[in-house]
Amino acid sequence: MQRKPTASIRALLWVPAFLALGSSAATRPAPQATQAPAVSVLTATIVARHPHDPTAFTQGLIWRGDALYESTGREGRSEVRRVRVTDGRVLARGAIPPGQFGEGLAAYGDELISLTWHDGVAHRWDARTLGRRGSFRYPGEGWGLAGDGRSLVLSDGTPTLRFLDPTTFAERRRVTVTLRGRPLRDLNELEWFGGTVYANIWHTPYIARIDPATGIVTALIDLSAVVREVNVADPEAVANGIAWDAAKRRLFVTGKLWPTLFEIRLEPRRG
Repeated sequence: MQRKPTASIRALLWVPAFLALGSSAATRPAPQATQAPAVSVLTATIVARHPHDPTAFTQGLIWRGDALYESTGREGRSEVRRVRVTDGRVLARGAIPPGQFGEGLAAYGDELISLTWHDGVAHRWDARTLGRRGSFRYPGEGWGLAGDGRSLVLSDGTPTLRFLDPTTFAERRRVTVTLRGRPLRDLNELEWFGGTVYANIWHTPYIARIDPATGIVTALIDLSAVVREVNVADPEAVANGIAWDAAKRRLFVTGKLWPTLFEIRLEPRRG
């Protein structure tokens, strides 16, 4: 996506800021927030840094087997890649049709599935060769995509997450994501691990941890220190990309046009 945050999302973002500040304002919650579910704040401690292609407009990031896979956006430059973490080298790539803007990425079986932003087209890829196996359509926009092995979870810029059949892409159910009782929109890149959905909140340094049964945000991950270190001037170079290596229990994050892929550890906020 290459749009400015809407007034509604700017108005909503008082909630993460309110939680993060730790000022005297924390004792005076706004109306309707007093009975809302508690939200913990986790900070990201950097464990390791790896090279990342600074021209990659990262839209999807997953770990599968022993490699990192990434989908990139922008018309004419969108593709799906297999990337070697140690040096950032692209080992294989599959081109998304040039008129389409690539978005989220997920794995299912021996395939990868990638979204497009406003074309309503998803592509299936051979996970080994990155050859395109076919395409199918879905309603609405495509932003982020993740999988739990049984369903695919799709975000579309609204507060709704749709849970889809990975074979037919038929909708099985949906939930509305809420943060302290308020709908949370602009959920971007998605990841699933530990029975939970994680979502970058577009144009913010936060990742939301979401209960997939209720849609309630149970924690916010603060990537502010990581974003400050990257310090890319382009306003669209936002945090976007979450990948979980289950075998080695490693969590990776990156962003659009970032020169670095970070391995991070999550810790409770102090103070």
